[in-house]
Amino acid sequence: MCNVLIYRTVKESAQGLYREKGSKFLSFVHPVTSEHKVKIILNNYRTKFYDARHHCFAFRIGIKHILERSNDDGEPSGTAGKPILGQLYSYNLTNTIIVVVRYFGGTKLGVGGLINAYKTAAKEAIIQASIIEETLKEQFVIQCSYDEMGKIIGFLKQQKINYYDIKMEEIVSMKIILDISQTKTFIEKLNKIFKTIQISKIKKIN
Repeated sequence: MCNVLIYRTVKESAQGLYREKGSKFLSFVHPVTSEHKVKIILNNYRTKFYDARHHCFAFRIGIKHILERSNDDGEPSGTAGKPILGQLYSYNLTNTIIVVVRYFGGTKLGVGGLINAYKTAAKEAIIQASIIEETLKEQFVIQCSYDEMGKIIGFLKQQKINYYDIKMEEIVSMKIILDISQTKTFIEKLNKIFKTIQISKIKKIN
């Protein structure tokens, strides 16, 4: 299982290929963080490879509470989606989808052959990808006076914390993103140095 603070995913999309007895298995891995993105990716491949026999897939999304799905898309039950999902487990990946598109070569592979083919195709895509470790992050908004703005920005730069979306209205507001492991200590330090600022958490970011 993934550590609740650190998880593994792929940095960007990658592609693999496996051939067996005339059948061609095109495999694709992508980083994803929502089911909406999953649907877009699947629709793209179904459209692009409209003449393929099967478009099988598996995905895992989330960190602490993981949503996972697999689909055989017409292959015998358990011969495609589960082997693909198994490779996500083998490489301890989440926020990741793998799609395997099969062009039938005229020769049936049997249950064992299909399981091996989809497993190997999924693995080939993962091997071509860059696997990275990500840390859970939280987004905050800082509100302060105009007098304090320069000092706060200087402090954020010193701490190597990126700030963005600065709004200068009656008061100044800006957003920052922190690794969840450093949130408590950093916020306490910020409040101790700057007595009049207000800091509010907006959301947790996967």
